[in-house]
Amino acid sequence: MLDVVLYRLGRAPAPHFYRVEIAMNLFSEVSVLREWGVKGGNPREVITCYGNLREASHAADTYRIRAQKRGYARN
Repeated sequence: MLDVVLYRLGRAPAPHFYRVEIAMNLFSEVSVLREWGVKGGNPREVITCYGNLREASHAADTYRIRAQKRGYARN
């Protein structure tokens, strides 16, 4: 459904990324997938399920804003 990828460029050899995705799952719930790590490496991920799209959208926006406060930006 919705996918946002943010990058943080810095003095590290490879850029870091933070990805937030909203999607429907097989049980008619809305899932928010968060994935982060070093580009080209093994990413870490967390999936959280919500009862409706409004709650999932609010959570995804909160995660995106937190990442942007830590220096991640769209490229």
